[in-house]
Amino acid sequence: MRELAELFFLFARIGAVTFGGGYAMLPILQRELVEKRQWAENEELTDYYAIGQCTPGIIAVNVATFIGYKRRGTGGAIAATLGVVFPSMVIISIIAAFIRNFADLAVVKNAFAGIRACVCVLILNTVVKLWKGAVKDLPAFCIFAVIFLVAVFTSFPAAVLVILAGITGISVKRIRSAKEASK
Repeated sequence: MRELAELFFLFARIGAVTFGGGYAMLPILQRELVEKRQWAENEELTDYYAIGQCTPGIIAVNVATFIGYKRRGTGGAIAATLGVVFPSMVIISIIAAFIRNFADLAVVKNAFAGIRACVCVLILNTVVKLWKGAVKDLPAFCIFAVIFLVAVFTSFPAAVLVILAGITGISVKRIRSAKEASK
């Protein structure tokens, strides 16, 4: 029961202080789950991000669910998921009640402009960390480059791109293994 409460309150704290959606949470998740608590390895967390990207829902909620399940099974998944969404639900409900009264104020508009800039930095920070952990050789770079170009210049669904990248990664590994076996 103590660990379920720990999962709930950890993810509630993350959910309460993170603005900008799931991607903005990624650096905080990395620091809390990998560096502080060692509940996951960097590569494992990157895998959770990838799976979370191609499953329905918000990536941070999906990652919370995966970590909760890993720690304490179904109960842990529920505790972590409720923890990460609870603060947002409360904050959004409060904002929704008052947004019409304040949305046109210059101070509110300026605050949102600053928050958007900060979120961009947080996302870029996550991209750099993911890059360092995921793009380790030429085949990985080629997969990255192709998927990047397709994502930027087409409207392919993210889940399709993740699946294609996974299939390509498997194919590259099999070709490498076959070449090494034939030597």
